[in-house]
Amino acid sequence: MDTLVAYHGDPEVKEKYLARVRAHRAADQIIHGAYWQGGKGCAVGCTIHGDDHSAYERELGIPRIIAKLEDRIFEGMSNSASLMFPERFLDAIPVGADLSMVWYKFAHWLLVDPEHGVICFANEKTRPAIEKVALLYQRKIEGHYIFEEEWKDAHRHAADAADAAYAAADAAYAAAYAAYAAADAAYAAAYAADAAAADAAYAAYAADAADAADAADAAAARYKHYEIMAEKLIELLEAAPITEPELRASHLNPLGQATEAR
Repeated sequence: MDTLVAYHGDPEVKEKYLARVRAHRAADQIIHGAYWQGGKGCAVGCTIHGDDHSAYERELGIPRIIAKLEDRIFEGMSNSASLMFPERFLDAIPVGADLSMVWYKFAHWLLVDPEHGVICFANEKTRPAIEKVALLYQRKIEGHYIFEEEWKDAHRHAADAADAAYAAADAAYAAAYAAYAAADAAYAAAYAADAAAADAAYAAYAADAADAADAADAAAARYKHYEIMAEKLIELLEAAPITEPELRASHLNPLGQATEAR
């Protein structure tokens, strides 16, 4: 499959969807819990006016796994923080960017970042599995080919670690489950991978909130963690490399200025 190019290399596509979500925000039509109903919807719904994450690929040149990640993060954020997220998400993506490594970089961060990664909540049973999955992501980021059996082996180790920690139903279990879901997302078919990406994000929050004293503390932990994830995703989107051949094909020069079609 050819690499997707953000906004199909066309700044008018970016502006179309940015204007759409801005208009929905201004009209107080961005809501949680529904894709697209009566002119209102979530981040995904207000972007594509529907619920099909694969439409991001067809309409915007954005991988569906990134669309699913946007969806999960938006739903986990507080009402106030989430309102700006759909347009911040779209605005962060450079026209003509190659977003193929964004999920791998995000997942690696989600697993082993020393401050925010689920590794912070691991125990002696779950840490090796998390590190095993993260190492595969690191190798992928560095340009190495990862065989499907390697992903499956890491997936099995993470599943075993989650099973070992399940009885306690604590942060260590949630951390292992995040690794399990991240491994699943790396080799599953597209429709399953985007769900696994969302599962990994949810499990990261669950690890952070597992030891919360009460419901209010758990809610605060959820909002905090999803807002941290939102900032990391925005950072990675902004840094995605521009694919110059696609820019030329769409009559743009590397500075993003329109040129005459030849």
